Amino acid sequence: MIAIASPAEFKSSEVPTNSGVYIFKDEKDEILYIGKAKNLRARVKSYFANSNQPTKTRQLVSKIRNIDWIIVNNEVEALLLENKLVKQHTPRYNIDLKDAKTFAYIALTKETFPRILTSRKVSRKLESFGPYTDGFTRQDLQKLVVRVFKLRTCKTLPKRACLNFHIGICTAPCTGKVTAEQYAKQVEQARSFLKGNYEQTAIALQELMKKAADEQKYEEALELRNQISSISLLTQRQIVDKERLYDQDVLTFRRIGEKVLAVHMGVRKGVLLGKKEFTMDLQPEVEEEFLKAFYEANSIPREILLNRPVWHDSEEKAALEQFFSEKRGAKTTLTVPRRGNRLELVQLAEKNLETTIEDDNALVDLQDFLNLSSIPHIIECFDISNLGQEHLVAGMVRFTNAKPDKRNYRKFKIKTITKQDDFAAINEVVTRRYKRLIEEKAQLPDLVVIDGGAGQVSAAETALKSLGLQLPLIGLAKEHEEIYLPNEDTPRQVDKNNRIMLLLRQMRDAAHNFSVRYNVKRRQIKMREEFNLQRKKHKFSA
Repeated sequence: MIAIASPAEFKSSEVPTNSGVYIFKDEKDEILYIGKAKNLRARVKSYFANSNQPTKTRQLVSKIRNIDWIIVNNEVEALLLENKLVKQHTPRYNIDLKDAKTFAYIALTKETFPRILTSRKVSRKLESFGPYTDGFTRQDLQKLVVRVFKLRTCKTLPKRACLNFHIGICTAPCTGKVTAEQYAKQVEQARSFLKGNYEQTAIALQELMKKAADEQKYEEALELRNQISSISLLTQRQIVDKERLYDQDVLTFRRIGEKVLAVHMGVRKGVLLGKKEFTMDLQPEVEEEFLKAFYEANSIPREILLNRPVWHDSEEKAALEQFFSEKRGAKTTLTVPRRGNRLELVQLAEKNLETTIEDDNALVDLQDFLNLSSIPHIIECFDISNLGQEHLVAGMVRFTNAKPDKRNYRKFKIKTITKQDDFAAINEVVTRRYKRLIEEKAQLPDLVVIDGGAGQVSAAETALKSLGLQLPLIGLAKEHEEIYLPNEDTPRQVDKNNRIMLLLRQMRDAAHNFSVRYNVKRRQIKMREEFNLQRKKHKFSA
């Protein structure tokens, strides 16, 4: 290990040239970053020799006070050791995707009468299928399996048949209406379907439908026909390559300024399971770092397709493939395709990446238009809903990287006023929202948008000032689609088809719809309460 008082004192000659893992530590001896290298000296030297590094890397280098290393026999051993140490220490400057939502699986329990469920982890107690990168695709598929194969979804077998039996989507093993052998056949059909054998399942159902029709069991034949139609409807829009008999992942990367964008698409036996987008800070070996972090939280397929190499030479590529193969327990290959179906899949992922880039460009344009100090990656938008004098409520939506972040949507019941007063309502909800974030030490937005004009913006500005905050703030008025800024008498106008305005309108409309839905819900609750009260009064008087 070597100690340095500052980055300028670093001497590369003290670091060995062997393969191994290097560890950067700060002045408190806390680990900042762990990396692997085929040549430790060359790799560590690259951090200090190049002054034109990304911002995040310069921040890292400025804090390094101790450099340690562990020598191993080859690059594969270095990858395995690095993976183990990163999991153990979770250094601040290594990419960490553990907080990201892992992809979900559809699973069957290993019981006499297996049930179907969603699982975030692969377990020996479950038979898992997937993972599914798109939640809506998984939900559609799971609902289809329940409807077609009539599997139970209850956690414990009830004592009597539930609603699913009465609406015809469960054979009710709880009541003995189906034997274990009959139910096992249902499970086997579902298993085959979930493994990607869609055509074989449809053919089997067609034969059953024909047999039912021949026996004049027309209701059963109609039900089977509906099942076949459901399978066809779902799978026709999902099939990418019917000839592919194994699992693939497609990952495309694009560097834009100080950011790296990535799009992941999972393909299971030719069926596209959706996409997932990621944004990372630029740093050395960021794409390789991402791959290792990503597959620490998700299953490794047989083939990973990339839009460009994440390795420097064939030896490093071979080491990565061996690393992933050992973690998977079977062979995994990394491929940058040049032709054929594989290239078409990569191009499809790149089209999705272009959409993400367009969103990012809209944020850059918004930064320039408002003269913000940084790109507004996190934007929160407020809307007041007051249909009449009652049920004064508000809705707030958060967009992260120009995409709806629905986990951070919030609704508010107005507490301080009882009559229609948009300005007072805006002041209240903005105060409540950011007072809460300050108390929780949570991340504040880069931009606040208010649905309204100069008055609403002034009310929001007063609320922010009362909290000691100076967050960028604008208002978007509906009538003429004008943008209001604090302390500016004249609103700004942007062409309605400009990507800035398209993004702002999307957020404003999302906030409006969210608050109106909450208002309607409160009205329905009030109506039910009044109805129940009147019914009680009538019953008492009678």
